[in-house]
Amino acid sequence: MAAEMVLSRRPGQPHGEVLSEADLEELAQRKPPSKTSAHDYLRKARCSASTAKSLLFRFLPVLRWLPRYPVKDWLLGDIASGFSVGIMHLPQGLAYALLAGLPPVTGLYSSFYPVFLYFFFGTSRHNSVGPFAVISVMIGSVTDSLVPSEDFMEFVNGTNETVVNEAQRDAARVELVATITVLTGIFQVALGLLQFGFVVTYLSDPLVRGYTTAASVHVLISQLKNVFGVSLGEHSGPLSLFVTFIEICKKLPETNVGTLVTAIIAMVAIFIVKELNHKFSAKLPMPIPIELITIIISTGISYGVNLNSKFGISVVGDIPSGLKPPVVPNVSYFGQVVGNAFAIAVVGYAICISLGKIFALKHGYKVDSNQELIALGLSNFLGGFFQCFAISCSMSRSLVQESTGGNSQVAGVISSLVILVTILKIGELFHDLPKAILSAIIIINLKGMFKQFKDLHTLWKSNRVDLMVWVVTFIATLLLNLDIGLGASVAFALLTVIFRTQLPHYSILGRVTDTNVYKDVAEYEKAQEVPGIKIFRSSSTIYFANVEMYSDALKKKSGINVDRLIEKKKKALKKLKKQQKKAEKEKAKRKKDTEAECNGPGVAVIELSGEEGSAPAEPTLRSLGLPQPDFHAVILDFSPVNFVDTVSIKILKNIFRDFHEIEVDVFVACCSASVLAQLERGNFFSSTITKHCFFPTVNDAVLHLNAPPVLPAPENRSTKM
Repeated sequence: MAAEMVLSRRPGQPHGEVLSEADLEELAQRKPPSKTSAHDYLRKARCSASTAKSLLFRFLPVLRWLPRYPVKDWLLGDIASGFSVGIMHLPQGLAYALLAGLPPVTGLYSSFYPVFLYFFFGTSRHNSVGPFAVISVMIGSVTDSLVPSEDFMEFVNGTNETVVNEAQRDAARVELVATITVLTGIFQVALGLLQFGFVVTYLSDPLVRGYTTAASVHVLISQLKNVFGVSLGEHSGPLSLFVTFIEICKKLPETNVGTLVTAIIAMVAIFIVKELNHKFSAKLPMPIPIELITIIISTGISYGVNLNSKFGISVVGDIPSGLKPPVVPNVSYFGQVVGNAFAIAVVGYAICISLGKIFALKHGYKVDSNQELIALGLSNFLGGFFQCFAISCSMSRSLVQESTGGNSQVAGVISSLVILVTILKIGELFHDLPKAILSAIIIINLKGMFKQFKDLHTLWKSNRVDLMVWVVTFIATLLLNLDIGLGASVAFALLTVIFRTQLPHYSILGRVTDTNVYKDVAEYEKAQEVPGIKIFRSSSTIYFANVEMYSDALKKKSGINVDRLIEKKKKALKKLKKQQKKAEKEKAKRKKDTEAECNGPGVAVIELSGEEGSAPAEPTLRSLGLPQPDFHAVILDFSPVNFVDTVSIKILKNIFRDFHEIEVDVFVACCSASVLAQLERGNFFSSTITKHCFFPTVNDAVLHLNAPPVLPAPENRSTKM
């Protein structure tokens, strides 16, 4: 602070004389706001070889890192990691396609095309992109709503019995989902090109964790029909989760015992092996691929025993081999799914960038948030033409990729090649895979999500507002479904920010003994108010929603009823004015009577009433008999203020005016240059409010108020000889 005091004085100034903002502008010669002409924009936008190369390297990061790829150090680890993740992709792709209400092959496509594309555009070396449970259930809610199975019922051989034409239904759903995926990609690419990667900041960590936990409940409820082997109606919209759960409870007597036993055995086996993987992760070269093992064994048993015909256990069915040509999406769906696509785009990116930043921080590299948005968007956009559904990043796969030696996106390419081989040659072998096995895989993989319930205990101790955001997000997502619930959750989170800015902490500052530091006198024992000065501070910025409360808090903290005192002064002035008028009338009457009593010419009456033309002194609180404040100045600490609007400027003017009415001067300290510029543009300054009332620090303002008056230097007179 001592150095700060020295810097705020002119060289050669007397001790105690400090510079106001007006003096600093004159001394430092403040620059006028820079104006960029159209010529400057054109010059910056001019294409050159270096500019083109920079853009190419920016949008294709693979061109930057692949030539410098350390083959000897990283290749073996990336190959091993790629195989491990590819083995995980296979069962998860099939399972998450089932979760989205799509044929299993779309899950394999979604594990191949987007993963391969991310290799060229992504900047995170450890993110494992591909199908993700939360995104799949969001897609599933749209397919159930817009393409329900009831629309594809057909009569069987002229009888009254009806069955679902699954081929037509699946084709319609694939067309719908491909359109959603393309639109999701368009949103993500557009936001990335517009440098809107910051949009994810509106999804706070408590909101994302509460949302994904609620989405996990949706996933769990949606898979119970495959665990119990019962058929349900398809429900969508608000409260659909509870309607589905009630219907499951009603149909429990119809449970297929074989399906239930299959699901329970699979869940127990997968859970135990996953726990062993976690416990012995340091000793195992790679995690035991229990999901793949379970799928292979269950498919073999189902084929050998013929579980579908003997016990009525539902199986996956045909999985066509080979790749399909690209198909243009049906743009007529855009209007119906635009909201869902935007929600999927934001949630998918939020999960992806949060995981990417965790691994980047751990391994010491940088993730470009806008480029990640573009990479995810291009993966979805191009994948949509090949019947993929929207993808994000999976924590479980990413952890496996990291723990098995993965160091770059090459691991993702290897995993996509594993899936490619499956699509071309192996996929059709999983015809007899029981759906209950896929549901068991999905449910066990929700374990990590359900662990987020521990956040309630942590947030209760650390931040109750964040706890409220978590709980409201969770409840809203359960009640309103995933799309509307996300919008309601974001709106509530933003309301908490507004609520906190409307109820900031107001304090009176005092100087800490033997320092130039100023702290809240209510919180620090050795912080004492400066005599005759009130230093007021708010913990948040001021704007239209809280500036009235700022003004009220200032007047309350000052210790006097400012408005009441102004009202009394106005009444006293009004009374004084009446008395003056009455006195003037009496004076005029006496003068008239005196002139009438004069006899004879040449007699004049001269009345000495003081100096001619002198204005009467302005009445003061003391002369009016009103109480005076015990302070003569107020300093507003503007250090938390980062912007002002027209309403706050108007109220600030009123604060200056009101305190001037009660003979108290107002000063402002720690006002940033941007706020000063906003005050200038808002016509805040006038002949009565100038920049001489503004000081760079609180201590400068205090020094200015306590400084003794500087007397003019005496003139040196010389006598002529």
